[in-house]
Amino acid sequence: MDKLLIVVTLILLAAPAFASGPDDVLGLWKTAGDRSRIELYRCGEKICGKVGWLREPRFTRSEDGPVGEVKIDWRNPDPALQKRLILGLQVIERLIYAGDNRWEKGVCYDPESGKSYKCKMRFVAPDRLDLRGYIGFSFIGRTYTLTR
Repeated sequence: MDKLLIVVTLILLAAPAFASGPDDVLGLWKTAGDRSRIELYRCGEKICGKVGWLREPRFTRSEDGPVGEVKIDWRNPDPALQKRLILGLQVIERLIYAGDNRWEKGVCYDPESGKSYKCKMRFVAPDRLDLRGYIGFSFIGRTYTLTR
């Protein structure tokens, strides 16, 4: 019984370490495989994100774009936006802090497909965020893990 009490006490004391506030997600986050880093920053009362670093800032395969050229947003359906550089491109907009380590009602842009999705984010641990992009309902989507 004493051991159980000690374990419960330790869990309760550790819980605040994983609690987060609206600004605890700000900064650079690595994508899967460390292919890029997303910089989360304040945009008014909301959270936005932009591509802050790319492992390969130039096209390396001809099917992706002209080999050796700086990566641009060529898959964007709007011709006026297709020349934007991927590095520095805003890919997350309007995430609102919903409490309980969650941000909701955002829009995420995928430059690899040229499509935008609704998105939400959850602070899983001090060094891990789960970003979920979806169409319509959140169960129809994909979760991306970002790490510090």
